Amino acid sequence: MNLSGSVVAMKTERPSFDPHWRKKFKAQILSAEEAVARIRPGQRVFVGTGCGEPLLLVRALAKRATELPDTEIVHLLTFGEAPYAHREMTQYFRVNSFFIAENVRHIIQEGLGDYTPIHLSDIPRLFESGQLPLDVALIQITPPDGDGLCSLGVSVDIVKKAAENASLVIAQVNPNMPRTLGNSFIHAYDVDILVPGDEPILEVQPPEIDDVTRQIAENLASLIEDGSTLEVGIGRIPQALLSFLRDKKDLGLHTEMITDGVMDLIEAGVITGARKTLDRGKVVASFCLGTRKLYDYIHNNPVFSFQPTEYVNNPSIITQQHKMVAINTALEIDLTGQVCADSLGSKFFSGVGGQVDFNRGAAKAPGGKAIIALPSTAQGGKVSRIVTRLSPGAGVVTTRAGVQYVVTEHGVAYLHGKSVQERALALISVAHPNFREQLLREAIEAKYLSAEMADVEGKIHVGPKELRTTYLLSDGTLINFRPIHPTDMPRMRDLFYKLSEATMYYRFMSRQKFVSRRQIKEFVYIDHRNDVTIVGTLPEAYGEEIIAIGSYYLDPKTNLAEVAFVVADAWQNHGIGTFLLQHLMRIARRNGIRGFTAEVLAENKAMQAVIGKSNTKVRSRLENHVISYEMLFE
Repeated sequence: MNLSGSVVAMKTERPSFDPHWRKKFKAQILSAEEAVARIRPGQRVFVGTGCGEPLLLVRALAKRATELPDTEIVHLLTFGEAPYAHREMTQYFRVNSFFIAENVRHIIQEGLGDYTPIHLSDIPRLFESGQLPLDVALIQITPPDGDGLCSLGVSVDIVKKAAENASLVIAQVNPNMPRTLGNSFIHAYDVDILVPGDEPILEVQPPEIDDVTRQIAENLASLIEDGSTLEVGIGRIPQALLSFLRDKKDLGLHTEMITDGVMDLIEAGVITGARKTLDRGKVVASFCLGTRKLYDYIHNNPVFSFQPTEYVNNPSIITQQHKMVAINTALEIDLTGQVCADSLGSKFFSGVGGQVDFNRGAAKAPGGKAIIALPSTAQGGKVSRIVTRLSPGAGVVTTRAGVQYVVTEHGVAYLHGKSVQERALALISVAHPNFREQLLREAIEAKYLSAEMADVEGKIHVGPKELRTTYLLSDGTLINFRPIHPTDMPRMRDLFYKLSEATMYYRFMSRQKFVSRRQIKEFVYIDHRNDVTIVGTLPEAYGEEIIAIGSYYLDPKTNLAEVAFVVADAWQNHGIGTFLLQHLMRIARRNGIRGFTAEVLAENKAMQAVIGKSNTKVRSRLENHVISYEMLFE
């Protein structure tokens, strides 16, 4: 099913709202000033979310400040004016925010307002149970249609539950609000006061994308398979990802928020929702932050199903989506995997939001992935966001046990099911190179890593993505070749223990029964220029299995590199060795190396055949049952 086709075929023009709605609901209509006059001192007032903030009502409320001492303002996040959050207003209004936006951050960080950390999926229950009773809800809606139904438009999220549970509901009725479909309607008779207010809906322009964000987005895109259903969280990084998904097929969306970027992907046939387990063919969201173009696009568009938070953020719903991918951001992460996403040290910055809801749901979904993305540094590169210990006062939003993938501009670290030592190495490898040595020393001091790891200081490098390639076997098996990674030590150990005695003898020219940890470290901790190691891998449920490894080691005096490789016994005689040698030769040529050398046992006929097909100028000599080869590149 192609959503872009659905848009063209099924979207209707803006409905003609009941032209007599003002007459029909005359008894409920008041001006903004008359409406907020019903609010009494000491009450708790909910304000609608994001771009659905009812600005007309908020401004009228602020004008009554001196008459409303001890009034609590509750909201999720708002993007418009927040006159109630000005310093001089704090003697009348007390802000209590579930998610901290820029317009209230200053007073909360100064202790003049409150922040309530809570999973987004739990907020509706606060209202419904009476744990956080609402006296007043200020919301924004479309004019009633012929049946008296009003759409909540761009913000359904927790607004619907707030409107259902507040003692007094005051709605700004705005003809500019798009009429979104789904579980997004409220009847005009369920609103106590209707305030006509014709003004533009708040807009949020797409963020500017820098090179770091672009690289993070590209790394994220590599983790997304065709047919995945995505949650794209708030922030610059998740939104940048959308531009890297054009080569994907049949993606779906089940997400809190949508932005302008989804329009192009729908029109390009990338987002179809055809493989979603639930709400197939629908884009499910609870609010949107975008421009007028997006608002016109979602208006009365049956492709979009706007649902309240209790559905969108429900982990039991999320986990039913096949290949559910949750993408959220962080401010800081420590080497054990603890994620801080709502504070800078003890200064509250944003909120818990839906990160845990979606992480838990995606992690348990069939083929699901829970991803945390962040730049490797902050403050213009002066500080690392990957740290040995979180900053004092930093709050843990996602625990170390709940983390799967961590993505920076330097790569992807997979932490799920990994030991603390494996986690530390994985995170150090995706930290900024300027901080890797410091992080390694601190990890050893913290006993996250053993003291023997000290000798790899300055050697934690991640190979360039340009060295990646693939090889398709005649039986259709696709083998991925990539640079070896600092976290590959366990996989390397598994490979060597699976090798037969003969294969071990041919590779190491000795009758050794095992490969030592020190030998494996020599394969793994390399500079990817003078020393290069490429591994051939197959995907497995637990990650990857290494089935082949090839390396070269440069002698700078001769500008020749010694080459060696080995293929797991079960995968020999498939041309993998020949392909691996050719790939290593391409890398060496690119690095200005003039040729390879190799030492091969006289009885190792298979390796001799591979070298014979190298298309190089080969010289050889036999001495003590060992053939010494020199392969000069043309």
